[in-house]
Amino acid sequence: MKAPKKLYIKTYGCQMNVYDSERMADAITSTGYDLVEKPDDADMILLNTCHIREKAAEKIYSELGRYRKFKDAKPDLKIGVAGCVAQAEGEEIIHRQPMVDLVVGPQAYHRLPEMLAKVDAGKRAIDTDFPIEDKFDHLPRGPKARRAPSAFLTVQEGCDKFCAFCVVPYTRGSEVSRPPQKLLAEARDLVERGVAEINLLGQNVNAYLADDWSLARLIREMAKIDGLERIRFTTSHPADMGDDLIAAHGDVEKLMPYLHLPVQSGSDKILKRMNRKHTAADYLKILDKIRAVRPDIALSGDFIVGFPEEEESDFQATLELCEQVRYAMAYSFKYSVRPGTPAANRGLVDADIANDRLQRLQKLLTGHQMDFQQSMVGKTLPVLLEKPARDPGQLVGKSPYLQAVHCQADKSLIGKIVNIKVTRSERNSLVGDLIS
Repeated sequence: MKAPKKLYIKTYGCQMNVYDSERMADAITSTGYDLVEKPDDADMILLNTCHIREKAAEKIYSELGRYRKFKDAKPDLKIGVAGCVAQAEGEEIIHRQPMVDLVVGPQAYHRLPEMLAKVDAGKRAIDTDFPIEDKFDHLPRGPKARRAPSAFLTVQEGCDKFCAFCVVPYTRGSEVSRPPQKLLAEARDLVERGVAEINLLGQNVNAYLADDWSLARLIREMAKIDGLERIRFTTSHPADMGDDLIAAHGDVEKLMPYLHLPVQSGSDKILKRMNRKHTAADYLKILDKIRAVRPDIALSGDFIVGFPEEEESDFQATLELCEQVRYAMAYSFKYSVRPGTPAANRGLVDADIANDRLQRLQKLLTGHQMDFQQSMVGKTLPVLLEKPARDPGQLVGKSPYLQAVHCQADKSLIGKIVNIKVTRSERNSLVGDLIS
């Protein structure tokens, strides 16, 4: 009997890429591959790329260069590039790295079996189309193996907002929402395979709209699934944070009290230049509504400093907004140019000034995060235990507020929600004792 070939997938970027890698693995293993964790003796290496960070394409070319030794040692090795860098670069990838056999954009993963057949025939395969058919209808599913207690489920892709700094509309396309009944069926399947928590994903997830179902309605129906204990969603845009979704945070018990709602800047001038379609006051009003129905909600956000034309007064407005919100967690970045976006040709803020602002913002945000972590000490939290921790005898799981929580516990409790009394806080995690 012929031994199966070996597939290695390296995933970059967000949770949606993690989900996409799982589904690509399903598609490729259906053609006779087994998934492996190292590239050393793989028969196919696939890089699932992200284009959000600075110089993303150059980093992928550098990574491909490191795989040349594998190609030299095994000439039959197939190398593919998938995801947003593949969409943005297309044929240029093969031009710059001729050892690449396959380039596939994020909307064409369902065509991977046909592309692999072409590669096996000695040809290169490139597909960066935005096909009419829904890729999720055509992607095969793997065998019904047990899953980790927490899983991602993509419900929406693409974005129509066209923020001036963002490449997503160009690499992922316009907003498309998956049919609700198919999502409910997939959620039930995940629960049958051991999943207790589902994180609904989308580039602009709260813009979900399919068959007249909003994201709020989808969450309410998903909450009726027996065995599904927790629901989360990410990432949202303030312009699509409707009252029905806000209300769901107050009356859907399974919807966790954590919301990632990026604002990017506290300055109305910069928000307008970013084409964010909301003001700082609009954003704060949304947060007031959410806190009114769920006072304990933990908030996280994204910030860009040094955006073109940002002055010190604009940056001060960002600091003031952060002081008002006091994020439980936040991500902050220095603006970097994305070719092809509206902001790409605008004058840059001096690098030293941008670096200084980033350090000042991160110091403030870190202080707020530490305050939130410390506020958990002494509390008893329901924690979904997910996997062994690095320390022997410990397990790690997630609190309702998405914090990692470590405790001494037996592996038989993985997949269970247990009560843990928090005894110590750290910057990115909590430590506690299992309450019997």
